[in-house]
Amino acid sequence: MSTNHPANRLPADETQPPTAPADALPTPPRYRRIARSTFADLSPLRDHADYRRVWFGQSVSSIGQQMTAVAVSVEVYDLTGSTFATGLVGLFSLLPLIAFGLYGGAIADTVDRRRLGLIGAAGLAVVSAVLAAQALAGLGLVAVLYVAVALQAGFFALASPARSAMIPRLVPAHRLPAANALNTVSMNLGLTVGPMLGGVLIGAYGVQAAYLVDTVAFAATLYAMWRLPAMLPLGDRKGRASVLDGLRFLREQPNLRTSFLADLAAMIFGMPRALFPALAVTFYGGDARTVGLLAAAPAVGALAGALFSGWVSRVHRQGLAVVVAVIAWGLAIAAFGLLRNLWLGLLMLAVAGCADTVSMIFRNTMMQVAAPDEMRGRLQGVFIVIVAGGPRLGDFESGAVASLTSPTVSVVSGGLACVVAILLLAARRPAFLRYDARHPTP
Repeated sequence: MSTNHPANRLPADETQPPTAPADALPTPPRYRRIARSTFADLSPLRDHADYRRVWFGQSVSSIGQQMTAVAVSVEVYDLTGSTFATGLVGLFSLLPLIAFGLYGGAIADTVDRRRLGLIGAAGLAVVSAVLAAQALAGLGLVAVLYVAVALQAGFFALASPARSAMIPRLVPAHRLPAANALNTVSMNLGLTVGPMLGGVLIGAYGVQAAYLVDTVAFAATLYAMWRLPAMLPLGDRKGRASVLDGLRFLREQPNLRTSFLADLAAMIFGMPRALFPALAVTFYGGDARTVGLLAAAPAVGALAGALFSGWVSRVHRQGLAVVVAVIAWGLAIAAFGLLRNLWLGLLMLAVAGCADTVSMIFRNTMMQVAAPDEMRGRLQGVFIVIVAGGPRLGDFESGAVASLTSPTVSVVSGGLACVVAILLLAARRPAFLRYDARHPTP
Protein backbone atom coordinates (compact mmCIF):
# COMPACT_ATOMS: atom_id res chain seq x y z
CA MET A 1 0.00 0.00 0.00
CA SER A 2 1.31 3.44 -0.86
CA THR A 3 2.27 5.71 1.99
CA ASN A 4 0.08 8.36 0.32
CA HIS A 5 -3.02 6.29 1.00
CA PRO A 6 -5.27 8.16 3.49
CA ALA A 7 -4.98 5.35 6.01
CA ASN A 8 -1.21 5.81 6.18
CA ARG A 9 -0.92 9.58 6.25
CA LEU A 10 0.35 11.39 9.29
CA PRO A 11 -2.14 13.72 11.04
CA ALA A 12 -2.47 17.13 9.47
CA ASP A 13 -0.27 19.75 11.05
CA GLU A 14 -2.53 22.02 13.01
CA THR A 15 0.14 24.51 13.96
CA GLN A 16 -0.53 26.86 11.02
CA PRO A 17 -1.51 30.38 12.07
CA PRO A 18 -5.12 31.50 11.54
CA THR A 19 -5.92 33.52 8.45
CA ALA A 20 -7.60 36.21 10.48
CA PRO A 21 -5.45 38.84 12.22
CA ALA A 22 -4.35 37.84 15.68
CA ASP A 23 -6.07 40.83 17.27
CA ALA A 24 -9.36 39.75 15.66
CA LEU A 25 -9.39 36.45 17.53
CA PRO A 26 -11.34 36.39 20.79
CA THR A 27 -9.22 36.17 23.92
CA PRO A 28 -10.40 33.45 26.30
CA PRO A 29 -11.25 34.56 29.84
CA ARG A 30 -8.39 34.56 32.31
CA TYR A 31 -9.72 31.61 34.27
CA ARG A 32 -9.81 29.52 31.08
CA ARG A 33 -6.21 30.41 30.27
CA ILE A 34 -5.16 29.41 33.79
CA ALA A 35 -7.08 26.13 33.53
CA ARG A 36 -5.51 25.31 30.16
CA SER A 37 -2.02 25.97 31.49
CA THR A 38 -2.62 23.93 34.66
CA PHE A 39 -4.79 20.95 33.94
CA ALA A 40 -4.17 18.17 31.44
CA ASP A 41 -4.65 19.27 27.84
CA LEU A 42 -7.72 17.39 26.59
CA SER A 43 -7.43 18.54 22.97
CA PRO A 44 -6.20 15.12 21.72
CA LEU A 45 -9.36 13.56 23.16
CA ARG A 46 -11.60 16.37 21.93
CA ASP A 47 -10.32 16.70 18.39
CA HIS A 48 -9.09 13.23 17.37
CA ALA A 49 -11.79 10.56 17.43
CA ASP A 50 -9.47 7.61 16.75
CA TYR A 51 -7.17 8.60 19.59
CA ARG A 52 -10.18 9.16 21.86
CA ARG A 53 -11.49 5.64 21.25
CA VAL A 54 -8.05 4.08 21.73
CA TRP A 55 -7.50 6.04 24.96
CA PHE A 56 -10.89 5.10 26.39
CA GLY A 57 -10.48 1.45 25.43
CA GLN A 58 -7.02 1.32 26.95
CA SER A 59 -8.24 2.98 30.17
CA VAL A 60 -11.09 0.50 30.63
CA SER A 61 -9.00 -2.55 29.81
CA SER A 62 -6.16 -1.33 32.06
CA ILE A 63 -8.53 -1.17 35.03
CA GLY A 64 -9.73 -4.68 34.20
CA GLN A 65 -6.20 -6.03 33.89
CA GLN A 66 -5.22 -4.65 37.29
CA MET A 67 -8.31 -6.28 38.78
CA THR A 68 -7.18 -9.59 37.27
CA ALA A 69 -3.65 -9.09 38.64
CA VAL A 70 -5.05 -8.75 42.16
CA ALA A 71 -7.36 -11.72 41.64
CA VAL A 72 -4.53 -13.99 40.44
CA SER A 73 -2.38 -13.13 43.45
CA VAL A 74 -5.29 -13.73 45.83
CA GLU A 75 -6.17 -17.04 44.18
CA VAL A 76 -2.59 -18.31 44.18
CA TYR A 77 -2.17 -17.44 47.85
CA ASP A 78 -5.52 -19.02 48.77
CA LEU A 79 -4.53 -22.23 46.99
CA THR A 80 -0.98 -22.48 48.34
CA GLY A 81 -0.71 -20.34 51.47
CA SER A 82 2.81 -19.53 50.22
CA THR A 83 4.23 -16.07 49.64
CA PHE A 84 6.95 -17.68 47.50
CA ALA A 85 4.34 -19.23 45.20
CA THR A 86 2.59 -15.86 45.00
CA GLY A 87 5.88 -14.15 44.18
CA LEU A 88 6.42 -16.55 41.28
CA VAL A 89 3.53 -14.82 39.52
CA GLY A 90 5.87 -11.89 38.85
CA LEU A 91 8.58 -14.17 37.44
CA PHE A 92 6.16 -15.92 35.09
CA SER A 93 5.08 -12.52 33.73
CA LEU A 94 8.56 -10.98 33.48
CA LEU A 95 10.13 -13.44 31.06
CA PRO A 96 7.39 -13.17 28.37
CA LEU A 97 7.39 -9.38 28.78
CA ILE A 98 11.08 -9.23 27.93
CA ALA A 99 11.01 -11.78 25.11
CA PHE A 100 7.80 -10.70 23.42
CA GLY A 101 8.44 -7.01 24.11
CA LEU A 102 11.51 -7.08 21.88
CA TYR A 103 10.02 -9.28 19.18
CA GLY A 104 6.62 -7.60 19.39
CA GLY A 105 8.34 -4.32 18.56
CA ALA A 106 10.06 -5.89 15.56
CA ILE A 107 6.78 -7.35 14.32
CA ALA A 108 5.06 -3.99 14.75
CA ASP A 109 7.56 -2.45 12.32
CA THR A 110 6.60 -4.82 9.49
CA VAL A 111 2.85 -5.51 9.74
CA ASP A 112 -0.43 -3.64 10.11
CA ARG A 113 -0.21 -2.30 13.68
CA ARG A 114 -4.00 -2.12 13.91
CA ARG A 115 -4.26 -5.86 13.24
CA LEU A 116 -1.53 -6.61 15.77
CA GLY A 117 -3.37 -4.55 18.37
CA LEU A 118 -6.55 -6.49 17.63
CA ILE A 119 -4.78 -9.83 18.01
CA GLY A 120 -3.24 -8.77 21.33
CA ALA A 121 -6.53 -7.48 22.78
CA ALA A 122 -8.43 -10.57 21.62
CA GLY A 123 -5.78 -12.84 23.13
CA LEU A 124 -5.94 -11.03 26.46
CA ALA A 125 -9.74 -11.26 26.49
CA VAL A 126 -9.59 -15.02 25.82
CA VAL A 127 -7.09 -15.57 28.65
CA SER A 128 -9.29 -13.59 31.07
CA ALA A 129 -12.27 -15.73 30.00
CA VAL A 130 -10.23 -18.89 30.69
CA LEU A 131 -9.33 -17.57 34.15
CA ALA A 132 -13.00 -16.91 34.85
CA ALA A 133 -13.95 -20.39 33.65
CA GLN A 134 -11.36 -22.16 35.82
CA ALA A 135 -12.43 -20.15 38.86
CA LEU A 136 -16.13 -20.92 38.29
CA ALA A 137 -15.29 -24.61 37.79
CA GLY A 138 -13.19 -24.65 40.96
CA LEU A 139 -10.20 -26.34 39.31
CA GLY A 140 -7.74 -25.09 41.93
CA LEU A 141 -4.68 -25.68 39.73
CA VAL A 142 -1.88 -23.20 40.35
CA ALA A 143 -0.13 -24.29 37.15
CA VAL A 144 -3.11 -23.05 35.13
CA LEU A 145 -2.78 -19.64 36.76
CA TYR A 146 0.95 -19.46 36.01
CA VAL A 147 0.38 -20.37 32.37
CA ALA A 148 -2.40 -17.82 32.10
CA VAL A 149 -0.21 -15.08 33.57
CA ALA A 150 2.58 -15.92 31.11
CA LEU A 151 0.13 -15.81 28.17
CA GLN A 152 -1.26 -12.48 29.37
CA ALA A 153 2.23 -11.00 29.53
CA GLY A 154 3.03 -12.34 26.08
CA PHE A 155 -0.10 -10.92 24.45
CA PHE A 156 0.40 -7.59 26.21
CA ALA A 157 4.03 -7.33 25.12
CA LEU A 158 3.09 -8.34 21.58
CA ALA A 159 0.46 -5.62 21.16
CA SER A 160 1.78 -2.79 23.35
CA PRO A 161 4.58 -1.63 20.99
CA ALA A 162 2.06 -1.51 18.13
CA ARG A 163 -0.40 0.58 20.17
CA SER A 164 2.29 3.00 21.28
CA ALA A 165 3.75 3.33 17.77
CA MET A 166 0.29 4.30 16.51
CA ILE A 167 0.03 7.46 18.63
CA PRO A 168 2.11 9.73 16.33
CA ARG A 169 -0.25 8.70 13.50
CA LEU A 170 -3.37 9.57 15.52
CA VAL A 171 -2.42 13.08 16.72
CA PRO A 172 -0.15 15.77 15.21
CA ALA A 173 3.38 16.19 16.54
CA HIS A 174 2.72 19.33 18.57
CA ARG A 175 0.05 17.47 20.57
CA LEU A 176 2.16 14.44 21.40
CA PRO A 177 3.19 15.73 24.87
CA ALA A 178 -0.49 16.21 25.74
CA ALA A 179 -1.36 12.77 24.33
CA ASN A 180 1.44 11.12 26.33
CA ALA A 181 0.25 12.90 29.48
CA LEU A 182 -3.23 11.51 28.86
CA ASN A 183 -1.75 8.05 28.31
CA THR A 184 -0.12 8.39 31.72
CA VAL A 185 -3.50 9.31 33.20
CA SER A 186 -4.91 6.14 31.64
CA MET A 187 -2.11 3.95 33.00
CA ASN A 188 -2.34 5.33 36.52
CA LEU A 189 -6.12 5.12 36.56
CA GLY A 190 -5.62 1.41 36.04
CA LEU A 191 -2.96 1.21 38.77
CA THR A 192 -5.11 3.03 41.33
CA VAL A 193 -8.73 2.23 40.47
CA GLY A 194 -8.17 -1.34 39.26
CA PRO A 195 -6.82 -2.85 42.51
CA MET A 196 -9.47 -1.06 44.60
CA LEU A 197 -12.36 -2.26 42.44
CA GLY A 198 -10.78 -5.69 42.24
CA GLY A 199 -10.57 -5.93 46.02
CA VAL A 200 -14.23 -4.93 46.42
CA LEU A 201 -15.44 -7.40 43.78
CA ILE A 202 -13.30 -10.25 45.06
CA GLY A 203 -14.46 -9.66 48.62
CA ALA A 204 -18.12 -9.62 47.59
CA TYR A 205 -18.34 -12.19 44.78
CA GLY A 206 -15.01 -14.02 44.53
CA VAL A 207 -12.12 -13.92 42.07
CA GLN A 208 -14.34 -15.06 39.20
CA ALA A 209 -16.15 -11.70 39.31
CA ALA A 210 -12.91 -9.80 38.65
CA TYR A 211 -12.00 -12.13 35.78
CA LEU A 212 -15.44 -11.74 34.18
CA VAL A 213 -15.38 -7.95 34.41
CA ASP A 214 -11.90 -7.93 32.86
CA THR A 215 -13.12 -10.11 29.98
CA VAL A 216 -16.01 -7.76 29.22
CA ALA A 217 -13.79 -4.67 29.57
CA PHE A 218 -11.73 -5.72 26.55
CA ALA A 219 -14.72 -4.98 24.33
CA ALA A 220 -13.77 -1.29 24.53
CA THR A 221 -10.25 -1.92 23.23
CA LEU A 222 -11.43 -4.30 20.53
CA TYR A 223 -13.96 -1.73 19.31
CA ALA A 224 -11.33 1.04 19.26
CA MET A 225 -8.89 -1.09 17.27
CA TRP A 226 -11.61 -2.22 14.87
CA ARG A 227 -12.53 1.38 14.04
CA LEU A 228 -8.96 2.38 13.17
CA PRO A 229 -7.74 2.52 9.58
CA ALA A 230 -4.88 0.26 8.52
CA MET A 231 -1.66 1.24 10.29
CA LEU A 232 1.11 -0.06 8.05
CA PRO A 233 4.57 1.28 9.01
CA LEU A 234 5.84 4.06 6.79
CA GLY A 235 9.09 3.81 4.84
CA ASP A 236 10.76 0.69 3.47
CA ARG A 237 9.02 -2.45 4.76
CA LYS A 238 10.92 -4.98 2.67
CA GLY A 239 12.17 -8.02 4.51
CA ARG A 240 12.02 -8.63 8.24
CA ALA A 241 12.53 -6.06 10.96
CA SER A 242 15.43 -7.26 13.09
CA VAL A 243 15.51 -6.77 16.84
CA LEU A 244 19.28 -6.30 16.54
CA ASP A 245 18.74 -3.52 14.00
CA GLY A 246 16.59 -1.73 16.56
CA LEU A 247 19.26 -2.08 19.23
CA ARG A 248 21.93 -0.86 16.80
CA PHE A 249 19.77 2.12 15.91
CA LEU A 250 19.39 2.97 19.59
CA ARG A 251 23.14 2.65 20.13
CA GLU A 252 23.79 5.12 17.31
CA GLN A 253 21.25 7.74 18.48
CA PRO A 254 22.74 9.43 21.56
CA ASN A 255 19.70 11.44 22.64
CA LEU A 256 17.31 8.50 22.58
CA ARG A 257 19.90 6.27 24.21
CA THR A 258 20.42 8.79 27.00
CA SER A 259 16.67 8.99 27.63
CA PHE A 260 16.56 5.21 28.11
CA LEU A 261 19.60 5.26 30.42
CA ALA A 262 18.01 8.04 32.47
CA ASP A 263 15.01 5.84 33.16
CA LEU A 264 17.24 2.90 34.10
CA ALA A 265 19.16 5.10 36.54
CA ALA A 266 15.93 6.14 38.23
CA MET A 267 14.50 2.62 38.45
CA ILE A 268 17.62 0.69 39.46
CA PHE A 269 18.96 3.07 42.10
CA GLY A 270 15.85 4.89 43.27
CA MET A 271 13.15 2.22 43.47
CA PRO A 272 12.68 1.06 47.12
CA ARG A 273 9.50 -0.96 46.41
CA ALA A 274 10.96 -4.24 47.71
CA LEU A 275 11.62 -2.58 51.09
CA PHE A 276 8.05 -1.38 51.69
CA PRO A 277 7.09 -4.34 53.96
CA ALA A 278 10.17 -3.83 56.14
CA LEU A 279 9.80 -0.04 56.15
CA ALA A 280 6.13 -0.27 57.12
CA VAL A 281 7.16 -2.06 60.32
CA THR A 282 10.51 -0.46 61.16
CA PHE A 283 9.73 3.12 60.15
CA TYR A 284 6.06 3.45 61.00
CA GLY A 285 5.11 0.50 63.22
CA GLY A 286 2.42 -0.40 60.71
CA ASP A 287 1.01 -3.51 59.06
CA ALA A 288 -0.16 -4.70 55.65
CA ARG A 289 -2.40 -1.66 55.27
CA THR A 290 0.66 0.55 55.64
CA VAL A 291 2.39 -1.45 52.91
CA GLY A 292 -0.62 -0.81 50.68
CA LEU A 293 -0.42 2.93 51.31
CA LEU A 294 3.29 2.99 50.51
CA ALA A 295 2.72 1.03 47.29
CA ALA A 296 -0.16 3.28 46.19
CA ALA A 297 1.49 6.64 46.95
CA PRO A 298 3.76 6.81 43.84
CA ALA A 299 0.80 5.93 41.59
CA VAL A 300 -1.33 8.64 43.20
CA GLY A 301 1.46 11.17 42.64
CA ALA A 302 1.89 10.00 39.06
CA LEU A 303 -1.83 10.41 38.41
CA ALA A 304 -1.78 13.91 39.90
CA GLY A 305 1.23 14.82 37.77
CA ALA A 306 -0.61 13.71 34.64
CA LEU A 307 -3.83 15.50 35.57
CA PHE A 308 -1.96 18.78 36.12
CA SER A 309 0.16 18.51 32.97
CA GLY A 310 -1.25 21.38 30.94
CA TRP A 311 2.19 23.03 30.89
CA VAL A 312 4.12 20.19 29.23
CA SER A 313 3.28 21.19 25.64
CA ARG A 314 5.07 24.50 26.16
CA VAL A 315 8.37 22.85 27.17
CA HIS A 316 10.79 22.56 24.24
CA ARG A 317 14.00 21.63 26.12
CA GLN A 318 12.72 18.12 26.76
CA GLY A 319 16.10 16.56 27.51
CA LEU A 320 16.71 19.11 30.27
CA ALA A 321 13.19 18.42 31.59
CA VAL A 322 13.98 14.67 31.82
CA VAL A 323 17.18 15.36 33.78
CA VAL A 324 15.42 17.73 36.21
CA ALA A 325 12.57 15.22 36.70
CA VAL A 326 14.96 12.33 37.46
CA ILE A 327 16.87 14.53 39.94
CA ALA A 328 13.56 15.38 41.63
CA TRP A 329 12.72 11.66 41.77
CA GLY A 330 16.04 10.80 43.41
CA LEU A 331 15.87 13.61 45.97
CA ALA A 332 12.29 12.72 46.89
CA ILE A 333 13.26 9.06 47.43
CA ALA A 334 16.25 10.09 49.56
CA ALA A 335 14.00 12.37 51.64
CA PHE A 336 11.53 9.51 52.06
CA GLY A 337 14.33 7.39 53.52
CA LEU A 338 15.12 10.04 56.13
CA LEU A 339 11.56 10.65 57.33
CA ARG A 340 9.75 8.73 60.07
CA ASN A 341 6.35 10.37 59.75
CA LEU A 342 4.02 8.23 57.62
CA TRP A 343 2.16 11.09 55.96
CA LEU A 344 5.34 12.96 55.11
CA GLY A 345 6.79 9.72 53.75
CA LEU A 346 3.71 9.19 51.59
CA LEU A 347 4.00 12.77 50.37
CA MET A 348 7.61 12.21 49.29
CA LEU A 349 6.64 9.02 47.45
CA ALA A 350 3.84 10.91 45.71
CA VAL A 351 6.31 13.65 44.70
CA ALA A 352 8.59 10.94 43.30
CA GLY A 353 5.69 9.46 41.33
CA CYS A 354 4.81 12.89 39.95
CA ALA A 355 8.43 13.42 38.84
CA ASP A 356 8.45 10.02 37.18
CA THR A 357 5.34 10.96 35.21
CA VAL A 358 6.99 14.15 33.94
CA SER A 359 10.06 12.18 32.88
CA MET A 360 7.91 9.55 31.14
CA ILE A 361 5.90 12.14 29.20
CA PHE A 362 9.00 13.75 27.73
CA ARG A 363 10.88 10.48 27.14
CA ASN A 364 7.91 9.04 25.24
CA THR A 365 7.54 12.23 23.21
CA MET A 366 11.23 12.25 22.28
CA MET A 367 11.04 8.63 21.18
CA GLN A 368 7.89 9.16 19.10
CA VAL A 369 9.09 12.34 17.37
CA ALA A 370 12.82 11.79 16.93
CA ALA A 371 12.63 8.15 15.81
CA PRO A 372 11.52 7.28 12.26
CA ASP A 373 8.17 5.52 11.96
CA GLU A 374 9.74 2.27 10.78
CA MET A 375 11.76 2.05 14.03
CA ARG A 376 9.08 3.06 16.54
CA GLY A 377 7.80 -0.44 17.18
CA ARG A 378 11.23 -1.80 18.06
CA LEU A 379 12.04 1.16 20.29
CA GLN A 380 8.71 0.70 22.08
CA GLY A 381 9.68 -2.93 22.57
CA VAL A 382 12.95 -1.91 24.20
CA PHE A 383 10.99 0.58 26.29
CA ILE A 384 8.72 -2.21 27.56
CA VAL A 385 11.76 -4.29 28.54
CA ILE A 386 13.20 -1.35 30.50
CA VAL A 387 9.88 -0.55 32.17
CA ALA A 388 9.43 -4.22 33.12
CA GLY A 389 13.02 -5.03 34.01
CA GLY A 390 14.19 -1.77 35.59
CA PRO A 391 11.97 -1.91 38.71
CA ARG A 392 12.82 -5.58 39.24
CA LEU A 393 16.53 -4.78 39.09
CA GLY A 394 15.75 -1.99 41.52
CA ASP A 395 14.11 -4.52 43.85
CA PHE A 396 17.30 -6.58 43.80
CA GLU A 397 19.57 -3.56 44.33
CA SER A 398 17.60 -2.13 47.24
CA GLY A 399 17.17 -5.51 48.91
CA ALA A 400 20.86 -6.38 48.56
CA VAL A 401 22.05 -3.04 49.96
CA ALA A 402 19.53 -3.23 52.82
CA SER A 403 20.74 -6.72 53.76
CA LEU A 404 24.34 -5.48 53.88
CA THR A 405 23.58 -2.23 55.70
CA SER A 406 20.05 -1.19 56.68
CA PRO A 407 16.78 -0.19 54.97
CA THR A 408 17.48 3.46 55.72
CA VAL A 409 20.93 3.37 54.12
CA SER A 410 19.51 1.51 51.14
CA VAL A 411 16.75 4.03 50.44
CA VAL A 412 18.82 7.17 51.02
CA SER A 413 21.90 5.94 49.15
CA GLY A 414 19.72 4.74 46.28
CA GLY A 415 18.06 8.12 45.88
CA LEU A 416 21.39 9.94 45.97
CA ALA A 417 23.00 7.41 43.60
CA CYS A 418 20.17 8.11 41.16
CA VAL A 419 20.98 11.84 41.29
CA VAL A 420 24.70 11.19 40.76
CA ALA A 421 24.00 8.81 37.87
CA ILE A 422 21.77 11.27 35.99
CA LEU A 423 24.28 14.10 36.52
CA LEU A 424 27.05 11.90 35.10
CA LEU A 425 24.85 11.07 32.10
CA ALA A 426 24.17 14.76 31.52
CA ALA A 427 27.87 15.61 31.83
CA ARG A 428 28.79 12.88 29.36
CA ARG A 429 26.08 13.93 26.90
CA PRO A 430 25.61 17.72 27.23
CA ALA A 431 23.78 17.80 23.88
CA PHE A 432 20.93 15.93 25.61
CA LEU A 433 20.36 19.01 27.77
CA ARG A 434 20.05 21.09 24.60
CA TYR A 435 17.57 18.75 22.89
CA ASP A 436 14.86 20.97 21.39
CA ALA A 437 11.47 19.50 20.49
CA ARG A 438 11.15 22.05 17.67
CA HIS A 439 14.24 20.55 16.01
CA PRO A 440 14.28 16.92 17.22
CA THR A 441 17.41 14.88 16.68
CA PRO A 442 17.61 11.23 17.83
